[in-house]
Amino acid sequence: MKKFSIWMFLPLAFSVFTVAGLWIIYVIGIENNKIIPLNSKYMISESKYPPFISLAGNNPPASCVFSQVMNVSAFAAFVIGVFRYIQVKPKIIKPWINISSLTAFSLFCIGVSLLGNFQLDGDEEVHNFGTGMAFGFGTYLCWIQTLITFQINLRSEGKILGFTRLTLSAAITFLMVIYYIFLNLNAIMHAARVQWSMIMLLITFLGTFAWDFRYHRFELQCTDTQEAMLCSPLPVEMSEQQV
Repeated sequence: MKKFSIWMFLPLAFSVFTVAGLWIIYVIGIENNKIIPLNSKYMISESKYPPFISLAGNNPPASCVFSQVMNVSAFAAFVIGVFRYIQVKPKIIKPWINISSLTAFSLFCIGVSLLGNFQLDGDEEVHNFGTGMAFGFGTYLCWIQTLITFQINLRSEGKILGFTRLTLSAAITFLMVIYYIFLNLNAIMHAARVQWSMIMLLITFLGTFAWDFRYHRFELQCTDTQEAMLCSPLPVEMSEQQV
């Protein structure tokens, strides 16, 4: 019987928590009459915001939940990025690709944290900067991780998982282009729906790392030096579990 690593639940927990958190924010915004529903055909109210994610979490109490969800999600995504970097490091041919991916993960997480802690009414410039980082580097890491998936062909599953990630990456990129087109055309409701779809696909992409982590164990070892008797962290070791 196969034994799966507990670390496979990290990407799954990230996806479930982030999706649930964002929709809770949406519901709070609806209940407090701050935004109009996504299924509205037009902007039928001038006193309410369109249902963009940032506007749904723009005012208390939704803004408090929004900040907390984004902070936890950013941290979890960063841990996923570090684990993925360690996992593929011994197998990847060109190290710069792996370093580029970890950098994209880090900048994506910083962007998520910025947009979650600086609401539009608080500091619009910082919020929009964080949003640009999250969207831009999030899309980039999807493509670079798709490339890595094909290259390392982990457990001979590279093609299956690679084509899945390729499809998600293409869909995310397409939706991002459509999103900005709708914004330029002032098609606000369509742009809001596209934004929600794009974010859900991005979260789904990060959740697919559960498949990669299911047979690997990550350990952090702490050793004492004889001279100073200090606790010094060693690199995380990766070992495949017995199946």
